[in-house]
Amino acid sequence: QVQLVESGGGLVQPGGSLRLSCAASGSYSGIGWFRQVPGKERQGVSCISSSDGSTYYTESVKGRFTISRDNANKKIHLQMNSLKPEDTAVYYCNTDTRELSWGQGTQVTVSS
Repeated sequence: QVQLVESGGGLVQPGGSLRLSCAASGSYSGIGWFRQVPGKERQGVSCISSSDGSTYYTESVKGRFTISRDNANKKIHLQMNSLKPEDTAVYYCNTDTRELSWGQGTQVTVSS
């Protein structure tokens, strides 16, 4: 059974950077990052295809976030630059169809 383990979150000032990692055992066609703030639905942030490496970004993070994959180590990463307070959320990884059990996520807090 595929397990998801997210890491790399933390507290950063506006304009700062963080790199999130997700260890995902098993096989998947597409995998990505989601985020959730209290009281709101979990939203997709970015995803990457396992076959051709094509990527998707939600509009609010385009040009600031970069998703990448490490197939050898079965990990994906999310490089987040120019962070804004509105990026504050718990970040999760999952397949693009959200078919796996959610992990614990990693908290990202952007605040001065």
